[in-house]
Amino acid sequence: MKRTDALTIGQIVQNFMQHEHLDTRLDEIRASAIWPEIVGHGVNRYTASRNVANGVMTVHITSAPLRNELMLMRSSIIQRINDALGRKVIHEIVFK
Repeated sequence: MKRTDALTIGQIVQNFMQHEHLDTRLDEIRASAIWPEIVGHGVNRYTASRNVANGVMTVHITSAPLRNELMLMRSSIIQRINDALGRKVIHEIVFK
């Protein structure tokens, strides 16, 4: 049996999460969690719910004028979320 270098618990957990593709889902949850920081508390007050699945964030906005304005800012919001996470997690935002 071949002996390998010892790994830390953190490395073992990280390797497991990458192997099971859980790191992607965790990043999607983080993207949803940082939404208030990215858009601000004023916009977040009009956010009814948000969900991320397969790189697509779906955000329910209760104000139609605000929803239209956010649609115009969609690409910059995506960029700010991905910059905050340190990698490309969100590739599309759908406002409902």
